[in-house]
Amino acid sequence: MSRPLESVPNFSEGRDRDVLEQLGAALAGPARLLDLHADPDHHRSVFTLVGDDEQLLEGLVAGVSLARELIDLRRHAGAHPRVGAADVVPVVPIDEDDLGRARTVALALGRRVGEDVGLPVFLYGELAPGRGPAFFRRGGPAELQRRLDAGELRPDFGPSSLDPRAGCVLVGARRALIAFNVNLRGDVELARTVASLVRERDGGFPGVRALGLDLPGAGLAQVSMNIEDWRATALHELVERIDREVRGRGGEVVGSELVGLMPAAAAAAAAGAALRIEGFDATRLLELRL
Repeated sequence: MSRPLESVPNFSEGRDRDVLEQLGAALAGPARLLDLHADPDHHRSVFTLVGDDEQLLEGLVAGVSLARELIDLRRHAGAHPRVGAADVVPVVPIDEDDLGRARTVALALGRRVGEDVGLPVFLYGELAPGRGPAFFRRGGPAELQRRLDAGELRPDFGPSSLDPRAGCVLVGARRALIAFNVNLRGDVELARTVASLVRERDGGFPGVRALGLDLPGAGLAQVSMNIEDWRATALHELVERIDREVRGRGGEVVGSELVGLMPAAAAAAAAGAALRIEGFDATRLLELRL
């Protein structure tokens, strides 16, 4: 029996509970919904679901189709960058040996969204090496449409222009990552400065992408991160560096949050480091050994 695949679709809605419940029901019709993380300041939700290839494909098509009906980007305002109602839809292997299956399902999803749902689809990650969501999101929907009109880009599937309400969908296959945020007292410029110090692009930690965002509803700023290579970057070292840089600039770290789920091995590594247990990893966790 084949192992399940995971998907972590991100929708541009983080405030309307009725919309979130409808999206969850659509996704979980064929697949199994494990988690929902919704953030009103980001105005964004992240669903985590698992299933076999067909279950995952059908659930994602249903979720993207419903998002097109329920979410209008023309009335959307949130801290997180976005170019679509169903902004980004990655297919993720739980076991990295299944990366080929994840690619196949993601390609089938892109084709279905382009042909059946009628939204432009751009591939990223393992399906378009060197291109991540940030490549398409810079400047928002208006800038992406300009690049399309100028012939700089074209969708991999679907219409050649963004949908006025729903934008486009970024579909990819990728390895597991950790979406992790650190909240702080201080202005957004402090968060942006610290984000630039820890992200790989500017010489920081390997595999870390980071943005500094304002959270007006919470009265905080945030270093919002994707840790794309959690084996190369230890979470506890990343948090320690952020705390040190924030305190050194007169701010205060008030907490952190995990968006969605994380690999057990990453949690074990962080716990082992915090407890100073030599050689502690996922093999030392009772439940994972049973």
